[in-house]
Amino acid sequence: MNDAVAGAWRKLESHQSKTLAELFADEGRLELLSGRLEWGSGDFAAGIQCDWSKTHLDADLIAGFEQLADASGFTERRSALFAGERINNTENRAAEHTAQRGVGKDSSVEEASALHLRMKMLVEAIHEGVLGEVNHLIHIGIGGSALGPALAVDALSRDLSLVDVHVVSNIDGVALESAFNACDPATTMVAIASKTFTTIETMTNAESALKWLAESGVSDPVGRVVALTANPDAAVDWGVDETRVLPFPETVGGRYSLWSSIGFPVALSVGWDEFDQMLAGAAAVDMHFRDTNGAANLPLRAAFADQYYTRLRGCQTRAVFAYDERLGLFPDYLQQLEMESNGKSVTAAGEPVSGATAPVTWGGVGTDAQHAVFQLLHQGTHLIPVDFIASIAPGDDLEPAHHRILLTNCFAQGAALMAGQTSDDPARNFPGDRPSATMLCDDLDAATLGALIAFHEHRTFANAVLMGINPFDQFGVELGKAIAKRIEAGGGEFDASTNALLGASGLTD
Repeated sequence: MNDAVAGAWRKLESHQSKTLAELFADEGRLELLSGRLEWGSGDFAAGIQCDWSKTHLDADLIAGFEQLADASGFTERRSALFAGERINNTENRAAEHTAQRGVGKDSSVEEASALHLRMKMLVEAIHEGVLGEVNHLIHIGIGGSALGPALAVDALSRDLSLVDVHVVSNIDGVALESAFNACDPATTMVAIASKTFTTIETMTNAESALKWLAESGVSDPVGRVVALTANPDAAVDWGVDETRVLPFPETVGGRYSLWSSIGFPVALSVGWDEFDQMLAGAAAVDMHFRDTNGAANLPLRAAFADQYYTRLRGCQTRAVFAYDERLGLFPDYLQQLEMESNGKSVTAAGEPVSGATAPVTWGGVGTDAQHAVFQLLHQGTHLIPVDFIASIAPGDDLEPAHHRILLTNCFAQGAALMAGQTSDDPARNFPGDRPSATMLCDDLDAATLGALIAFHEHRTFANAVLMGINPFDQFGVELGKAIAKRIEAGGGEFDASTNALLGASGLTD
């Protein structure tokens, strides 16, 4: 940690925070800590209202965090991200997911456009029946190769589904069998999503899917496969025809890969225009993040709040609640994005970090969560920052009372967490002064979903810069996998507990 960064942290640590009630005595607070992300124009204008006023940020804290961002080289790191420089220093590569949305180094944007055109042609050929009748797709991947498509398909295909998509990630055969039971093998295609085309869970599931097709009477099972990979040669060697291999660049990481050919099941399910709108919504946030400085940069401002609660208030978790059934998988998606990116204990230079890094991200769907975990949020001993996400426009055609009750509950929870309640009965006393933020979408369409995801990608990157870490590697994923391979190969002795478990399960003699 350089002297400027250390000095900025010392200044922040000396700050004396006020309560939320005290902070709201400032009539300008809402304007200071609210902002709007927008895209489109005229009748097609849309956006997301971002309200961080119910956090403990104030003008002094914001100024202190802006000083920290300057000392941490935020502007330079952001420029390097969009310029396609090798900011993933431990793996010596760039992180070019924004280029997939049309914002980045010119040559990378051009490459992404060409690969998108290749994917579009295959998607439209399938929709037009060129490959025969296709009613189902089993999409096999893991991590970002599965979480992103699962989220987007679930969110966008409830009103329109051109092809029934089943995303399978778990090596547990129950997951794959469930997909088999829901699909007619005669009209099913299989997408194999793997950056290296060697991921053991994905390739094992793929082999089983081909066996299912063959045993079900499909004469050419591998002819039903589409490969989504950064290693097209391996896919061809595995047997996939090169016309059904959809590559993506090595510089696109797994948890940032939805925008590449990993988004194939989304385009197949809801159509290319919807996938293109998702890219456009994300690109609007990219341009805001790239071109806006200081606390007016909304993902950066969110990172200021994250750092305040994690580093200065010792909060070990952050909760996310989507008051929209279509975003039921969003907390799961954010878990990987944030915890795999920033769950680190060393800086980008390999030195021990000077404080806490990523909190545990968790959450659920409102109003279900109100009858489960909100007891702890209101009256428990943990201070947990909460994010609420909701849409002004409903996602259903039922009586308006449904959506009105949904939104009133969302807004009421934020108000209740802040205000609390005093009671003579200790069991009915609520301390209040508990922080929350709200992202209120005009509607939850493809562009908005893209914007929400991109916002959190950039929020994650901004947090990483403020902490001085590299958010684009994930070596912590590898150790357990390596030991599993040793066990599978029959090699090595382990601790007494592991040996006993292996013996009891019949995995060793």
